[in-house]
Amino acid sequence: MKRRSFLLSLFLTVFTLSAACGVRADQRLVHSERSLYREVLVYENGDVRCMCFTRHCRVGRQSCMDTRHPDRIVMGYPKMMLGALFLNPAPQSVLIIGLGGGTIPRTLRQLLPETLIDVVEIDPAVVRVAARYFGFTAGYKTRVIETDGRVYVKRALRGTQRYDLIVLDAFDHEYIPEHLLTQEFLQEVKSLLAPGGVLTANTFSSSGLYEHESVTYAKVFEKFYNLKRENRVIITKLSALPDEQQLRTTAQQFSGSFDRYGFKAAELLPLFTQERDWDPGARVLTDQYSPANLLNLER
Repeated sequence: MKRRSFLLSLFLTVFTLSAACGVRADQRLVHSERSLYREVLVYENGDVRCMCFTRHCRVGRQSCMDTRHPDRIVMGYPKMMLGALFLNPAPQSVLIIGLGGGTIPRTLRQLLPETLIDVVEIDPAVVRVAARYFGFTAGYKTRVIETDGRVYVKRALRGTQRYDLIVLDAFDHEYIPEHLLTQEFLQEVKSLLAPGGVLTANTFSSSGLYEHESVTYAKVFEKFYNLKRENRVIITKLSALPDEQQLRTTAQQFSGSFDRYGFKAAELLPLFTQERDWDPGARVLTDQYSPANLLNLER
């Protein structure tokens, strides 16, 4: 009897610790490899397959797909990032920093078949896993450049290429790399936008960095839309932001095409807000002050 009580107690302890760490007993590990930068893992839970950079996806999921319906967008933040098309529905050139499983470039390729899409990903292992397990392919007008995102931006500024849409979606196992958070980096990205170009960035909706990120984006771009669900997505533009009526009119262009991905374009409209929900006196992140990992511990 004592042995049974001990085993039950041990089981409950392990179960509780697993739940606290985000471990799911029904997840199945289907791939694991260690790269120069991180461990890249793929888990499956029923029909949902996810890429993670920590065991058992303890610190979030980088990308997920529905294996039975690959076009359906599983996670919330890629849907919000597609809202950038409401500010420019027909970009001729797109730069995406951070590949993950390739949901965003794959979707944009389907929506915009003639658009040039450059994807910058620092980790070759992520590129391999995205191709093998998430259906991402480079090819016609889709290039993958394996380098650091900031290095690419600096090099691109020396040339003539400018982008109508830039997507910032680079994460490591904790958060956005600190050198991709600073005022100097955002200014470089801003300089890489074509006239009227649009920027969208994926961040956390709640963290110790929230105030700092917000004032940093405001310092560089002044005004932006702040879309929040599980994540926070920033959308801004070099020229004046469209008003509510303009957004609604442009969103109608995607009223049918977004259905393929499991959501309605109109459901994004209530998320567009310019309301300031941060402390404007917070310190701006710079190349000299960007302690991202320490600040993010406050989340």
